[in-house]
Amino acid sequence: MINGKPISVILLGFFLLTTIFFHCNVFAESFESVAAYENEKDFGSDFEDEFENFTVEQIFDPLSCYNRFMTQANDKFYLFLLKPLAKGYSWIVPESGRLAVNRFFNNVLFPVRLVNNFLQFKFKRSGIEIARFGINSTIGILGFTDPAKKWLKLDAYPEDFGQTLGHYGVKSYFHIVLPLLGPSNVRDVIGMAPDYFLNPVHYLECQEAIYGIRSFDKMNYTSLHIDDYESLKKDAVDLYILLRDIYEQNRKAKIKE
Repeated sequence: MINGKPISVILLGFFLLTTIFFHCNVFAESFESVAAYENEKDFGSDFEDEFENFTVEQIFDPLSCYNRFMTQANDKFYLFLLKPLAKGYSWIVPESGRLAVNRFFNNVLFPVRLVNNFLQFKFKRSGIEIARFGINSTIGILGFTDPAKKWLKLDAYPEDFGQTLGHYGVKSYFHIVLPLLGPSNVRDVIGMAPDYFLNPVHYLECQEAIYGIRSFDKMNYTSLHIDDYESLKKDAVDLYILLRDIYEQNRKAKIKE
């Protein structure tokens, strides 16, 4: 029994999760962009003005018809499968446990952040990432806690290869909504390949274990951000345009950091 729930229920839920997410990451960038947008809104009118100025810029979108269709398909997937599973998982696992799991997976992705910070000549941030990994992997018990931030105020500096390409002037080209993965663009799709090989999880010998671990990671992350997506969707006049603009704005801001 875990929190009063039978282990069989937990195993069944994990089996369903692994099956459904067998070949996908499921809304990772979507939720990260939405969460960033929701957090930034708390800073007041300055962000709102910046967002309004961004949205008037033209975004090259030759696949808009396909993108709209895929946005609706992804939304239905979220509504009928991902959301119920995430809510069921959150019912079983308390928030403190889910936050600890999220910190663990963030710690695992240290090589992605380190290499991309280094490639962008952000050497101070690379050093901080090394220090964070060393502290959190030992004192922090494999990253389940974050003493580097709590005690030493050392924040993580997330960078991926899409940002690295943007740093060197590679344009996003055109927007594309990926099945299950959500909003992206050509540059970021290309950037997924190097990041894939920098993720230590992908070097496990058992492919089923890889799919299961990544699915569990995304399920856990989603369970912590359901309200963000729900509040955004509730007020959206055009969900596709809003998600597209939030994603492109978020990526543009990250590249400039």
